[in-house]
Amino acid sequence: MRLVQVMIPAGKREAVLDTLDDEGIDYAVADETSGREYTAVVSFPLPRNAVEPILDRLREVGIDDSSYTIVLDAETVISEHFEKLQERYGESEESEQRISREEIRAGASDLVPNFRTYITLSIVSAVVATAGLLLDSPAVVVGSMVIAPVLGPAMATSVGSVINDTDLFKKGVKYQIIGFSGAIIAATAFAVLVKSLYLVPPGIDVLELNQVQGRLSPDLLSLAVALGGGIAGAMSLSGGISAALVGVMIAAALIPPVAAVGIGIAWALLDVVIGAGVLVLVNLFSINLAALVVLWYMGYRPEQWYEEDEARAKTLRRIGTLVVGLLLLSGFLAGVTLTSYQTATSDQAIRDQVNSVLSEEEYQNLTLIEVQIQRTGSTFGSQPDQVLVTIGHPTDEQHPGLAGKIRESVRNSTGTNVSVQVQFVAVQNADGSSQRLTAPGADPPRPHAARARPVT
Repeated sequence: MRLVQVMIPAGKREAVLDTLDDEGIDYAVADETSGREYTAVVSFPLPRNAVEPILDRLREVGIDDSSYTIVLDAETVISEHFEKLQERYGESEESEQRISREEIRAGASDLVPNFRTYITLSIVSAVVATAGLLLDSPAVVVGSMVIAPVLGPAMATSVGSVINDTDLFKKGVKYQIIGFSGAIIAATAFAVLVKSLYLVPPGIDVLELNQVQGRLSPDLLSLAVALGGGIAGAMSLSGGISAALVGVMIAAALIPPVAAVGIGIAWALLDVVIGAGVLVLVNLFSINLAALVVLWYMGYRPEQWYEEDEARAKTLRRIGTLVVGLLLLSGFLAGVTLTSYQTATSDQAIRDQVNSVLSEEEYQNLTLIEVQIQRTGSTFGSQPDQVLVTIGHPTDEQHPGLAGKIRESVRNSTGTNVSVQVQFVAVQNADGSSQRLTAPGADPPRPHAARARPVT
């Protein structure tokens, strides 16, 4: 529910009040005595769905943007007449879905901070995210998402497009371009500084960090995350509810990949730069596309009817541009998804062959501890190169031909020629007896001494 207050210009009082009477709206009028060009202030409650059509009617009788119109949130209205007005506009707890055009314009504008604050928070969030990735700390990465001001510009771009507010649209686009460019530069500079000052161990393999790995290979599921963020952002804004948590969700799709791009540049890792860079673009396009489609579908249009065709043409053109961009990037995502599937299938086939060999009767006293598969190539296409099998065994048993047998089994089954190395871990109890090593997840025996002997 809303409480609307309108300052009536001289000569418009009768027309305004007649319009409200025609709509069956109860109102209160107070004389305006400030001596300006206004003669009265009229206040009236409205269902949320009624704000936009009633303001459109008032514009027809002379209440334009040069007049003051204030829309306030009303907690409760107690009146039988108001209940009838709610029924007329079909508003209930279930059907109340969207705020007025004027409110969503103001809401989108309020979500965009001033430029200095925006660029500062963008840089700080990128630096914090970079530190979080290098520390391999999910908590720090989440913290960077909380302070990232990424929701406002995306929503401003979409709202400005559907209501044909060119200034709001341009502001949103400018903020997004400058903000993400600044964030990538900041992440790169910070990563170079960290590397140069040896704030991380020299020779560290950033590809082995879990937080970095999660941003290297964007697949088609990335589309679902970003589209969901855009839809949630548009729905929360149009529903007049808090968008703070939605902002964190959108930041989750954008800020960590931006930090990964900076790390990739600092460490000269082309695969990281390409993978994370594509992920940033996919998420950015998806968020803007989803918000644009949702707001147009919900019926937001320009204030003047003669601007609607122009707004429709611009919106459809922008939707088309985003769709084409996503289709081009989706080919890359599909390739990464296929590569990930093939890699997982190949690795599982190798593990199955290792288990198959160890299930033979002569190896019944052996316990498979771990299978590590090392690959050569890039993130977007690799081949298994070496298999390291760690096995627990009693001290009185020897199996010198096991590595060769596993290699042959893998080759015959998968057609993959890999190097196989078997590492035996022997366990001896304090009383001198030997016992097979317990598999991970079970309670292990208390060892007296352990030795590892690689066999190739």
